[in-house]
Amino acid sequence: MRIMGLDFGERTIGVAVSDELLWTAQGIKTIRRSKSELEELAEIINQYDVQEIVLGYPKNMNGTLGPRAELTVEFSEILQEKFHLPVKLWDERLSTVAAQRSLIEADVSRAKRKKVIDKMAAVFILQGYLDHRQRKI
Repeated sequence: MRIMGLDFGERTIGVAVSDELLWTAQGIKTIRRSKSELEELAEIINQYDVQEIVLGYPKNMNGTLGPRAELTVEFSEILQEKFHLPVKLWDERLSTVAAQRSLIEADVSRAKRKKVIDKMAAVFILQGYLDHRQRKI
């Protein structure tokens, strides 16, 4: 069993998957938003035996919800309907900032950062969720 983490953006979806012990998150890919995005997600769900989805929930810094959050809720409902898996919304505040900082510290060029930032944000979202689960046990 694994958990999939998603960073749902306007143009792309960053994808990460947990290890089987649910301790660590690994970035898988960045999917271009298109009519085939659900098919690509289905392939990953099947390949990694995903049993749960964690979707980054974009709250404003003051905790309020904006238009992007509404789109995310709609996407979570589509995911639940399509894959019949539990979909958890997870506060993603600062996940992209943390991913950006991590890539800069690793001396990744700006062009390469742009290609992987959503995938890395998905890793931070999923890792936060996995760490939270471990603390609850």
